Amino acid sequence: MRIKIFLAALALAASLPALASTPWQRIAQPIPGAPQAVGSYANGCQIGAQPLPLDSANYQVMRTDQRRFYGQPDLLTFIKRLTAEAHVQGLGNVLIGDMAMPAGGRFSSGHASHQSGLDVDIWLQLPRSRWTEQQLLTPQPIDLVSRDGKSIVKSQWQPQIETLIKMAAQDNDVVRIFINPAIKQQLCLDAGSDREWLHKVRPWFGHRAHMHVRLRCPVGDHNCESQAPPPPGDGCGAELQSWFLPPKPGSGIEKKSSPPPLPALCQSLLDHHVGAL
Repeated sequence: MRIKIFLAALALAASLPALASTPWQRIAQPIPGAPQAVGSYANGCQIGAQPLPLDSANYQVMRTDQRRFYGQPDLLTFIKRLTAEAHVQGLGNVLIGDMAMPAGGRFSSGHASHQSGLDVDIWLQLPRSRWTEQQLLTPQPIDLVSRDGKSIVKSQWQPQIETLIKMAAQDNDVVRIFINPAIKQQLCLDAGSDREWLHKVRPWFGHRAHMHVRLRCPVGDHNCESQAPPPPGDGCGAELQSWFLPPKPGSGIEKKSSPPPLPALCQSLLDHHVGAL
């Protein structure tokens, strides 16, 4: 099942870089209206999005030239809440990566999700000093995972990283945190008896330098498609170990597939706003 999910995601992602851009990238401003996360995390859009304030003592936003710092109000509130606590605890400078575009929708490359304004990438490096504008525009990630993918690079691992992930996982609005399996494994080893938060932390391909945090659908947002809850338990047993096994014979890359049809509301918004450009 894990291989099938990966191949489907890989096929979808592979179909996107061939495009110079997607129509959603032509929408420079949020769609006006009451905030709504429409569709699913990997096939949707957003209405009434807000930009994350770029001037904060608690975090810095990277690659602002790509205009991927928009999200639903709940996402902005979460980021402010998490980074304020990180500041109080002296964890270091929190670096915010991709959120969503002004109207959400599909990126041309880099993500199959981040479409409905409820996802954010937070880098797993916490510099003690603030980055310069040039560093923010061309950030250099730190790979926390060994070359063979089976463990973390201990010289790059900081206790503050673990604290930040745990803080995010304990937030009531968070439903998933995607990280590399080797990072999940390290969290499992270090967690001790306090393990309830680990079930939200899910291993996934890549994610060697950042965590991908996903929020629940906002209360009363009927156009938002929820994700099923993660399985019970801490996810540190056979499920996690399966990620370190060699791929089964015959599990090659499937042929490219087209993205699924957009939700009707997203297609209507796209037709109206892109057609008017």
